[in-house]
Order: sequence, then C-alpha cells, then structure tokens
Amino acid sequence: MTLKLGDLIVLLTEPSGTQQKIIKNCLDRLGVCRVESVANGSDALNAMLTRLPDLVISSLYLPDMSGTELLETMRSNPQLQDLPFLLISSETRIRYLDPIRQAGAIAILPKPFAQQDLRIALVATLDQLEPEALQLSDIENIEILLVDDSPISRKFIRRSLEAMGLERFSEAANGVEAAQLIADRFFDLIVTDYNMPQMSGDKLLDYIRKESPQAAVPVLMVTSENDNQRLAAVQKAGVSALCDKPFLPETMRNLVQKLLSETEWS
Repeated sequence: MTLKLGDLIVLLTEPSGTQQKIIKNCLDRLGVCRVESVANGSDALNAMLTRLPDLVISSLYLPDMSGTELLETMRSNPQLQDLPFLLISSETRIRYLDPIRQAGAIAILPKPFAQQDLRIALVATLDQLEPEALQLSDIENIEILLVDDSPISRKFIRRSLEAMGLERFSEAANGVEAAQLIADRFFDLIVTDYNMPQMSGDKLLDYIRKESPQAAVPVLMVTSENDNQRLAAVQKAGVSALCDKPFLPETMRNLVQKLLSETEWS
C-alpha cells in the first residue's frame, strides 16, 4: 500500500485557536483533512496513546510543557518513538531549536510558513512512514559507526538507517570514543555530528583522514551546525558528504546509497 497525503492522520498541538485554524486550513488545501487538535502537551500525549497519528504537528510553547519536552517524551516511549514530528514556531534562537533538531524532527517551519514547505514536510512524513530500502548487495553485513553526543539523536539516526535495511551498528558519544573504535575495527561508513565534547566532528575527521588505519572510509556529517566557515573547513578536510539536521528521509537515503555504492565498487 502506498500512502497519500489524504491518508495522513495528523495531531495538531497548538494553544492558539487562531493558529489552529490557519494550520488546519493549510492542511486542508493540501488534501489532509483528518486532523485532531489539542491545546497542550498532556492532551497531545493522551491523544497519541488513544489513537496513534501519522504525524504530530506542534508549537514550541505550550501551556504545560515545551514542544521540546513533548518530543523528548515521545522519543522515550516505545509506542511513540517513531512518530514523525513537525515543529511550527516563530522562535529563531538556536539554543531553543537545536534540541528539536537533535531529537529528529521531520522539519522546523516558521510562523508564517510557506505552503510549499508544509507540503515538503508532509511528503517527508510519507517517506518516513513507508521507507525505501537501499539497493546494495550484502547489506546485512555493512558496518556503520554512529558518532553523536546526543543519545536521542543517535537513536533517531540509527532507526532511520535501520528502516533502509542496514543492520550492523556501533555507537560513540564523541570523537575520542569513535577514534578508539576506528583503530580496532573496520567500518563501511561513519556518520558523525559536528559539535561534540572532548573531540568534535572536524577533529575526528582530521584523525580519520591523517592518522587512522582506514583513511578512505566514507564520512557523512549530519549536523545542525550553520557556521559556513566551519562547514567549508570540514569539506576541505575531506568529509564525504554533509547533511542538515533535521534531514529529509529521501536526502539521507540518497546520500547513504551514493556513499556505500562508491565504496562497494571501489
């Protein structure tokens, strides 16, 4: 079965009646009519557990908790941990938005948002609900190293990669732990964050390319870092690909497919 936008069941968590109406009208114009609205986080969690939606759309500031706390609660609950989450907020400060990125939101849209951006987020939701497997031989034996200081982020990325058919993972919370693993084991792909304690992603990349026994391993950096100078330095240092947080499932799948295909035939 191939899902369509009109099949989506959406839970909208928004305390403002006016904003609820605006968002529901936008969803309706895109053919999404099965929308339940609640005004706070507690009601949202109860609604999810009563009838599991396909997508949760939430504001950042709720009467009883933040959108961040709502998403973190979802990610810690086995029944809710895989639910796609879309944040719609006028907040622009990185320190408030970064935890949402780390926890694996499908997208973060501003208020007001463009209709096309909402459509892209909805299509990404369909892609997450019905993921496409990678086209690789011997996929069950591909070794992946995930490096991120956020356990929630590691868990979300891992589950995204598992949905593509990958099975073998090792994890590290920073570059130091990753370097120790790289020195002792072979990996087909390393997926790393940029901002981490003890050894950041750029320092890890430098170690991999200059000192490690597997200098040619593909390195995919998945990061919320937006400093163009830092990212340019990472590209110059030999990162194989860069991917933003939050990422579209299709974007991640295409990057991983490309990097592993190049390794397979090299």
